[in-house]
Amino acid sequence: MKYIYVLILSFCGVTVFGQSSFQKTDNTPIDTRNVVPTTIVASIAYQGYEEDQAYFGEGEYELFVDQIDGVLDKPIIILDGFDPGDTRTIDGIYNTLNFDGQNLGDILRSEGFDVVVLNAPQYMTDGNPIDGGSDYIQRNAMVLIELIDFLNAEKVGDEELVVFGPSMGGLISQYALSYMEANNMTHETRLFISFDAPHKGANIPISMQYLINYLAETLADETAQAIIEGVFNSPAAKEMLVDHIQAHLLDDSVEQDPTKLLPEGAPNFRDAFQEELDLLGFPELVRNVAMINGSGQGTTTGLPDMQIVDTTIEVAAGITTDINLRFTPLASATNTVTDIETFLVGVPVSQYTTIAESFDVTDGVDSAPGGTSSFSDALGGDGNTNPIIVTFIEAIEQDEFSFIPTISSLAIENENDWFAIPDIGGIHNSPFVNTFIAQTNESHVQTTIENVEFALDEIRQTSLSINDTSIIERYKLVKNPVNKDIQISLNSSFEYPKVQVIGYNATGQKVLETTYTHPNSQITIHQNLAAGVYFLNIIDASGSSQLKLLVN
Repeated sequence: MKYIYVLILSFCGVTVFGQSSFQKTDNTPIDTRNVVPTTIVASIAYQGYEEDQAYFGEGEYELFVDQIDGVLDKPIIILDGFDPGDTRTIDGIYNTLNFDGQNLGDILRSEGFDVVVLNAPQYMTDGNPIDGGSDYIQRNAMVLIELIDFLNAEKVGDEELVVFGPSMGGLISQYALSYMEANNMTHETRLFISFDAPHKGANIPISMQYLINYLAETLADETAQAIIEGVFNSPAAKEMLVDHIQAHLLDDSVEQDPTKLLPEGAPNFRDAFQEELDLLGFPELVRNVAMINGSGQGTTTGLPDMQIVDTTIEVAAGITTDINLRFTPLASATNTVTDIETFLVGVPVSQYTTIAESFDVTDGVDSAPGGTSSFSDALGGDGNTNPIIVTFIEAIEQDEFSFIPTISSLAIENENDWFAIPDIGGIHNSPFVNTFIAQTNESHVQTTIENVEFALDEIRQTSLSINDTSIIERYKLVKNPVNKDIQISLNSSFEYPKVQVIGYNATGQKVLETTYTHPNSQITIHQNLAAGVYFLNIIDASGSSQLKLLVN
């Protein structure tokens, strides 16, 4: 029987959800330079949810100075994303900026900007091995803080930084900048660009998680176990995945807990991290913008309950395995997402089945609008010559799945439907003051002519029209959290003929509405709201802006 599982694992195990499943990697050297990246160690230690002590994070960075004067005076930090095993080099991170035969980093350097690439390597700290590319997001944020402080001390002139955070790098950036503001640390950063980052969570189809875990645990193969521990069960994955296999299994078993059918994150990780991130919020002294790969038009990635693959693989003479994987189902429905059955000369010898259920407010996330990944890329795609893997890839009916849902990459508040068309300026508002949203779903962190132009406009500050600037700076909360009165300061540089303030609670219910004519330097709203999170939509002649507040 073990022989059967060895053969099955040969086509489903080792390469599944390696780095290629999240973003394609090109480690081609950028040029002929011979540079060793510089190590940087955080000054602030972080203790993870399941750690018994705090550890200082480490990173490595490389400076690619501009091609105008070669002086470090306009730094732009480019972060790495989720990268277990540190498979993506500094060159690989730089090459993620490639598009249409060009490179965003090269363009920026030709215009006088300095590109600083920050990688999260594998390292030892206080005798503890850490895989930086899949480590706690918070500890990586402390490394970014260290780099920000270093660059601000070393740069020539007073140009403020730009932070470009693709994928998990967007979460690291958000956490670091907000942490610095919350702790009165100066970051001297003017712009944060979030690139298809999972601000509200990421997704890997639970059907595939069940498949890999079943094969690994049944066989107890070291390589397969390394995938489970190094990828699925890494701190970063458990912090980001909205549905994680650890939440669904019976204790000390590969079998599914029949009471755990609904999507659920990793215990003690997912909810704790999201609450911590939401409490920090987004930095207030930075222009926050986002470019995302998910569709803003509600275009789905396949359909709920869609068949991913239904095939029979002949793994040896007389030995066949039927594999049926499906997307999670429609709202309120259940379905069989994983069904694996092995036959010996036509006689069934083993079967493994798991069931998924969707919440009543949304269809299953696998098919939601979003930046996509694909099963075939995870298995090596066209470059794989293993005949069993090739046969499996050829049988895939639905290759792409929603990896970073649109609602997540836009950090939409109070929206529980993964399929909703984003309402950026409404009650389900986004913290970003400017966005580039794809029309159709694209590969996760895919750079295109259109989204690169958006990034360049933001970095060059050409997108900041007078109206844009006024909307960003016209209103600011005097105190947050709020105890008694809501006090909103007004910018003396602008006129305010008429201002309408509409308040909503966390469920989207309108709780206040008031209008002011020619207010002076401050608007004061007397309130008796219950404790909780609220959103203010402020409308004037220049447009609308949103503020988020916490009532104690």
